[in-house]
Parts: sequence; C-alpha cells; structure tokens
Amino acid sequence: MFAILKTKVSTILNSSKTNTDEKLKEICVLLKESVSYYDWVGFYFKNGDKKELKLGPYAGAPTDHTIIPFGKGICGQVAESNENFVVPDVAAQDNYIACSITVKAEIVVPLFVNGENIGQIDIDSNTPNPFSEEDERFLEYVNEKVSQIL
Repeated sequence: MFAILKTKVSTILNSSKTNTDEKLKEICVLLKESVSYYDWVGFYFKNGDKKELKLGPYAGAPTDHTIIPFGKGICGQVAESNENFVVPDVAAQDNYIACSITVKAEIVVPLFVNGENIGQIDIDSNTPNPFSEEDERFLEYVNEKVSQIL
C-alpha cells in the first residue's frame, strides 16, 4: 500500500498545475482516503519567528487548534524535540491536546528544510495503536519529498 502511495505523492508534488498549498491539501486528502486508520491528516508549520505552529492544509474534521505553542501537545513537543512522536493511546499522554473525543492515537513526524524543523505532518486515528514503523518511514518519505517544494 505505501509503495503505491509513494508514487502518488511524488506525482502530486511534481505536478505543475497547482500551488504548494493545493499540493499539500491533495496529499492530505490522498492519505486520509487511502489509509483506513488515517482519520485526520494535516500539516503544521512554524509561524514565522514565533515559538508556535500554525495549521496548514489538512483533510478531516475542522479543528480549533490552528495555533499550537511549542511544547504543548504532541505537535508542540515535536517542534522542540525534532523527533517523530508515535502515541498509541492519547489518553495516556499528560500533554495531549484533545481535538476530538474519537481520536485514540496520533503520529507526528517533523518536516526539515536544510536541516531546520519548519513543520510537521500530523495524523490522528480513531483506531487504538494503529501506527507501525512502516507508517513512520512512509511519513518521513512524504516529508522529505514535500521539503523539496518548500
């Protein structure tokens, strides 16, 4: 499944028809529709010089969390740690920012441009403990490809 998605992600990113935000939105929709346990897929980006993340393109239910301070929630922690964060059970996380009562698990993978963490891909799942190392490697691939158009 991920091998096919890698090809589709590359096709989207190499398209000359759309701007960057449209490409990112298309990737979010593709991942949400293609992976059964990806219930919300979105990108957050560093908000200028501020120590906060700003919501970018996403697919899924609208969220109130359009700005996330560094250190807060899973996304905010990844902004500081520069490392992937896989949460098999969000209820077990003290620093979790609840987006929806249906969310059971989350994975956040940082997005680097020229070695700097400029954002991340964030995926919420309504399925308990669905993410594997294969998901991590795939999302790292997605971010690596995305970084080439930013």
